[in-house]
Amino acid sequence: MGIQNNVTEFVLLGLLVSTEMKIMSCMLFMLCYFAIFLENFIIFITITCSHLIHQPMYYFLCHLSLMDLAYTSTIIPRLVRDLAAKRKNISFNSCMTQLFTGHFLAGVEMLILVSMAFDRYIAICKPLHYMVIVTRQRCNMLIVLAWGMAFWHSVAQMLMVLKLPFCGPNQIDHYICDVKPLLKLVCADTYVASILVIANSGMVALVTFLVLLASYIVILYNLRKRSSEVRRKALSSCGSHVMVVVLFFVPCIAIYIPPPSIHLNDKEITMFYAVITPLLNPLIYTLRNMEMKNAMQKLWNQKRSP
Repeated sequence: MGIQNNVTEFVLLGLLVSTEMKIMSCMLFMLCYFAIFLENFIIFITITCSHLIHQPMYYFLCHLSLMDLAYTSTIIPRLVRDLAAKRKNISFNSCMTQLFTGHFLAGVEMLILVSMAFDRYIAICKPLHYMVIVTRQRCNMLIVLAWGMAFWHSVAQMLMVLKLPFCGPNQIDHYICDVKPLLKLVCADTYVASILVIANSGMVALVTFLVLLASYIVILYNLRKRSSEVRRKALSSCGSHVMVVVLFFVPCIAIYIPPPSIHLNDKEITMFYAVITPLLNPLIYTLRNMEMKNAMQKLWNQKRSP
């Protein structure tokens, strides 16, 4: 028996705010998107046009900036458009595309953060072997692996949704097409699908988060025998990474670990990793990083000089 699917489009209910708040929200998100674009563009240009591109940590940071920009581009423009529009319809195919690209780009970002933690672990715990272990070839391999694993995660997520029957209603209580709000519209038992979502997204995010925390605990343990100067530099670098990891993973875990039947403030929590984290990432990585500041200043001076 074929899958019954009478839905050709969905309606994104979005942020349920008053007309006055919609105008303010629209302007606020446009400013946020502009700031995210500008911040990540500056980081990308600074790293690629300076000696920092040859350092693995900044090589990964360059890719992280691209992922932040790409991921927010799948969410914020649509959110701004829906806040300004009367009709918030999205076709079934466009909804599946947003679902796939959102999980794909977020998955790549998650695994890049793991690669950055690996780089810091080798740099601090095995400094004499750093140049041998963390080569550009291995860095490229980690990036390709991140893209490949994220791709299959997204494919599995999308195929699961495509196999589910949608027969109405078609109103998604969210501003993005995501698995959990879509499961609430399925006209069949979603117990197995809910378990798959928790396993594929929730548990993956939780396990990755715990692995990252464990790696930074090991790093801190190994720093106890180092000089105060080495400890200060390492703590500054790792502190930035830990802040980014917490900002990204904790909201993801809060969204995907509880089953869809449990009603949480999903829309507000999603804001953290969809808007706030990409907005803060460049600031976290640059404000406490003298190498980035010096590279930016040098590049700016070169551009200004005739």
